[in-house]
Amino acid sequence: MILRRLVPPLVAAALAVSVFPAPALADAVRDQQWYLGFLHVAEAQRLSQGEGVLVAVADSGVDATVPELAGAVVPGKDFGGNTGDGRKDPSGHGTAMAALIAGRGRGGNNGVLGMAPKAAILPIQLSRDIDFGGDPRDVAAAIDYAAGKGAKVICLSLGTSDTDVVRTAIANAIAADVVVVAAAGNKPERGSVDFPANVSGVVAVGAVDRNGERAAVSVAGPELIVVAPGVDIVSLDIGGRTRTATGTSDSNALVVGAIALIRARYPQLKGPDVVRRLTETAQDKGEPGRDPVYGYGVIDLVKALTAEVAPATSSPAPPQPSQSAPTGSGGKGAAVFAAIGAAVVVVVFIAVLQAIIRSRRRRP
Repeated sequence: MILRRLVPPLVAAALAVSVFPAPALADAVRDQQWYLGFLHVAEAQRLSQGEGVLVAVADSGVDATVPELAGAVVPGKDFGGNTGDGRKDPSGHGTAMAALIAGRGRGGNNGVLGMAPKAAILPIQLSRDIDFGGDPRDVAAAIDYAAGKGAKVICLSLGTSDTDVVRTAIANAIAADVVVVAAAGNKPERGSVDFPANVSGVVAVGAVDRNGERAAVSVAGPELIVVAPGVDIVSLDIGGRTRTATGTSDSNALVVGAIALIRARYPQLKGPDVVRRLTETAQDKGEPGRDPVYGYGVIDLVKALTAEVAPATSSPAPPQPSQSAPTGSGGKGAAVFAAIGAAVVVVVFIAVLQAIIRSRRRRP
């Protein structure tokens, strides 16, 4: 009798376990995105989600079939001898970057979520293996293409050879109001920031760990601008598989997503003002002020979206006139002395006039 009473609840419990495993697995993936809480992404996304911002990802291409990127990837272009529109990815690196920037999840709290889930991704395929660094001619062509298509920010989670053609493309993109963001590099033993992150005007990004301390792989250098999480970063691979990686490529993609949030919330801001908003609100680390290990500090999304920040292009206030009296002949001092002299002349004149009148009255 007792057994009969227990069977229905046990069956119901078993059905509940067998029918609802997917959300539990998906939630586990979201829970592994520790950087979402670290950066207060949920609070930031109540202010902006990257609406209307086109983000160029110059990488290995982007797998547009990944569910979390459904509707987010527009047709792009292939370079480096490839043909296509950038929406295929042989290596998975570009797909991971795109998911960190604009991953839309799978509904509710399921699936991988990016920083700016309402931004659009412009995929640009550079090579079949991004680890080789990218041919500088392809990188330059990709930057030119992105700027021509109206991208407001370009993600360069790569390094390449220092060439004038890339420098020129970057300068032209910045002049066209594009924010160019590049990974600082994953080989600190080299002792210098990778190219093109070390180019003036580029936002060079380093990596920190779960404690906000410099990641072991993160390159340091005077060109570093900001840092973001770059250790054990969960994102997506081709086919929608999850991927966990460590490196400045991942921290770079998170900063690109942050810039997309800023550009959506403040569409009137020009590129330098967008970057200033990012740097002025960063959480200072290491030596006070900007330093070669953390740049201006760890990005702070909520402050970047809410703080009062002076424009980068504003000129200093004009100097105020001196409060002390100048001593030149045209100054206040000369004027005072002139007034006193005039008063003395008047007094003397009146005294002389009165004396003449009195003398005349005394005459018979």
